[in-house]
Amino acid sequence: MSKKHDEREHTQLGTGYSDNLEPLTTLDLNKCNTVNDLVTAMKSTAFGGRSVGEAADALEKMTRDKDCFKVLTLSGAMTVAKMGLVVCDMIENGMVDAVISTGALMAHGFIESAGMKHFKYRQDMDDVALYKKGYNRVYDTLEPETNFDAAYKIFRSQIIDWDANEIACSYKINRKLGEYLHNNVKGRGILKSAYEKNIPVYVPAFTDSELGLDFATIRRERKEKGQKDITFDPFHDLEDYVSHIIKAKEIGIFTIGGGVPRNWAQQVGPYVDLLEWRLGAENKKEMHEGTGHGKRFKYAVRICPEPIHFGGLSGCSYSEGVSWGKFVPVSEGGTQVEVLQDATVAWPLIVKAVLERLKKNPVK
Repeated sequence: MSKKHDEREHTQLGTGYSDNLEPLTTLDLNKCNTVNDLVTAMKSTAFGGRSVGEAADALEKMTRDKDCFKVLTLSGAMTVAKMGLVVCDMIENGMVDAVISTGALMAHGFIESAGMKHFKYRQDMDDVALYKKGYNRVYDTLEPETNFDAAYKIFRSQIIDWDANEIACSYKINRKLGEYLHNNVKGRGILKSAYEKNIPVYVPAFTDSELGLDFATIRRERKEKGQKDITFDPFHDLEDYVSHIIKAKEIGIFTIGGGVPRNWAQQVGPYVDLLEWRLGAENKKEMHEGTGHGKRFKYAVRICPEPIHFGGLSGCSYSEGVSWGKFVPVSEGGTQVEVLQDATVAWPLIVKAVLERLKKNPVK
């Protein structure tokens, strides 16, 4: 074959090392004595294993950055799936400064924290029969309706006498529930840990949850008694969240799933831009002071099996978010890791590995 048709010179072919490529390493379980050993080794493999290892590095880097305000967003039935204490571990060990969640996830987590149980679903069970007996199914798990009734009694005791002069919002209600758990429950729980660490828990779609329905029920009860209504304003959540972001030099995000929590958290960058563009330059100094990246996420980790090609929000890539002004691109120093895995498998491995690293080499 003439050189015109063959653009490669055999003597000039790259060896990998000649182009400073990073070599892979065979996973040797005999050398893995801890979870961190395993996750670190997985980083030098391929496919999902590599992304788990890279996500652990990104979470560690984000946690150790003292200038970074760290946001955890949660969707999916993670507390029903018994991942609640993983969230507690992140809160209690400095990996989280704010939590943004679905209401259902917080409701199931509160139920668990208050001492109630979820149960295994069996394939031979019938959904009609489950309905008649008051068992609500979440894939392979059952939530007894009696749990919701017991949780409502606690919720009502904390909210029924809410001062009507104070506007309610999700982070205030969640803080109230966390205070209850702190004062009355010995075990750990998401809202309890958040209360004790003074970390806000936002639920943007609050009405789309058992907690929202409980709150709506209490409003009707107060109305029937002739009491003043409680005003709920979700924009108080937004502005409180933005106030934390504005003060931060850098921001990072760790996302489970997608949906409203992910998008609500990420829209802070565009919101800051809109305030500057539409309300005038006087907002610019306040919104951008202390950071070279505006209000874009420097660190980003997402654990979600949703593929990109369906075009759904939960599957959209970080590179797509760069175009919206939500993320610092990798070319400008951003860290972005996509873990296309079941969170109940990948998430505990990532967090445990970083916990072991922090124990061995604490943040100073």
